[in-house]
Amino acid sequence: MPEPEVHSEGFRQMRAALRGALVEDYLELIADLIEDGNEARQVDIAARMGVAQPTVAKMLSRLAADGLVTRKPYRGVFLTEAGWAVAAESRARHQTVEAFLRSLGVSPETARIDAEGIEHHVSSETLAAFRRALAETG
Repeated sequence: MPEPEVHSEGFRQMRAALRGALVEDYLELIADLIEDGNEARQVDIAARMGVAQPTVAKMLSRLAADGLVTRKPYRGVFLTEAGWAVAAESRARHQTVEAFLRSLGVSPETARIDAEGIEHHVSSETLAAFRRALAETG
């Protein structure tokens, strides 16, 4: 078994990824809704995330406090420049993981679902390896 300091690093990284995963999921969804030509409304976010509107309201308050979104009364949610940057990075990780899984023969639907979890936990080193493997096969 590894030394405690080494062993605990994996758990620290996992906890950090879990904290950031939900934020990234919300930002990516908001970006998708906006880019699809729709307003990112709280009710639509709740429906797509499969959670209650009060849960979305709480997260939107957190995202606003972190400077990632802005909200306008009787309007939707808008990403700040920082919010767009986080959403774009998350989307790129998701697309890489999904493409890698599909290159292994995973069905499109399963690859999409699995990538949703993996994208938040994959290291930069592993993500780079996925990209290299995709480039070699592409």
